[in-house]
Amino acid sequence: MKLPPWLAPWLAGSALAASALACAAQPLSNSAALAASRPSLAQAIDAAWQRSAEVTQSQGQQRQARAEQAVASSWLAAPPALQLSQREGRGSGASGQRETEVGVALPLWRIGARATAGQAAQAGLDWSAAAERAARLHVAGQVREALGQLSGLEAEQRLAALQSQLLGHLAEDVERRVKAGDLAPADAMAARAEWLSSQALEAEAALKLHAQQTQWQLLTGLAVAARFEPPPAGATFDLDEAHPELQLAARAVDRAQRQLALAQAQRGDGPELGVNLRQERPGQGNPALNSIGVALRLPFAAFGTETHAQPRIATALSEVDMALTQQQRTRDRLAAELELARSQLQGAQAQTRLETQRATLLRERAGHIDKAFKAGEAPLPELLRALSAAAQAEAASERQQAHLRLAQARLQQAQGLLP
Repeated sequence: MKLPPWLAPWLAGSALAASALACAAQPLSNSAALAASRPSLAQAIDAAWQRSAEVTQSQGQQRQARAEQAVASSWLAAPPALQLSQREGRGSGASGQRETEVGVALPLWRIGARATAGQAAQAGLDWSAAAERAARLHVAGQVREALGQLSGLEAEQRLAALQSQLLGHLAEDVERRVKAGDLAPADAMAARAEWLSSQALEAEAALKLHAQQTQWQLLTGLAVAARFEPPPAGATFDLDEAHPELQLAARAVDRAQRQLALAQAQRGDGPELGVNLRQERPGQGNPALNSIGVALRLPFAAFGTETHAQPRIATALSEVDMALTQQQRTRDRLAAELELARSQLQGAQAQTRLETQRATLLRERAGHIDKAFKAGEAPLPELLRALSAAAQAEAASERQQAHLRLAQARLQQAQGLLP
């Protein structure tokens, strides 16, 4: 049966309205299903950490700290030295005389220096562990920022795709109405031009999303984006002393102080124990004489040793002052970053509420215009404009949700929390 000319656009518009409203509601359910299949933020951070240069640097620092600890646990203050000497007689009366001496010099620790060196080595090991946690937090910040950018571009791409779909339906409907004689050919040209423009915007959004996905894969090695996790319930987000950067600053102060104590304990050369074996051949048929000697070398604590140690002690004092200054600056910086992140989160929460209310109002408005269109009380272009505005509001609300999750992640980052 052939439909009347006035009925075809009405049926097409009704179908379009139903499909467009369904498309506007689909991103939420699709996003929820996609988020459930994505890796967690902790998995993404672990993957990025394994690929980062910081992990290699951290391993090197820990190897160095363990090597210093091994040196401090040794009974010798330095490697032993081998001593070898030989003397031969010259002249008619000394024919056949020879003296050979073989000895070992064992550098010893000063009193209390070995314990001080052990404490300095342990402080270095604690510092390397704190440096690893701070480096992991830095990598976590990179992952959170990259994930926030990726989530926002995904929302932009969904907005562009939905807008292109709606304008494509509009162009088709206008062409049908032009053929039916209800609209002028210029309307079809304008609708098709808008549709082509929306396709260009969709392609641009897809390129930006692909570029960010490439950056994400380079950072984490993961093909898909991770899912944001909400902050823990009851979190106060105050600056805690357990913050990895504060812990690193505290460990740096402790290490500098231990190094200063070690420099003060090693003001001069340490004592040295010598053990030697001597063999004497008097010559003239006399038997060889063997003897064992033990020597202890004790450097004087005076006569310039204090002066020679002053440059090393002054350097250690400067390191302590620098560590204390850096600790205070780190505390001030973290407090400022935490306050900024807290204010940004409050602003994002307020903006998210406004965008959600706007999307709800435009969705309800599109529903009312759809009912009016079905009753013949509203033209099709008005309905399509209402549907387009509702779709844009839905995408903007979802994009703002991504901004809110990023603001929450930045606040967790400023707090020093790791998932």
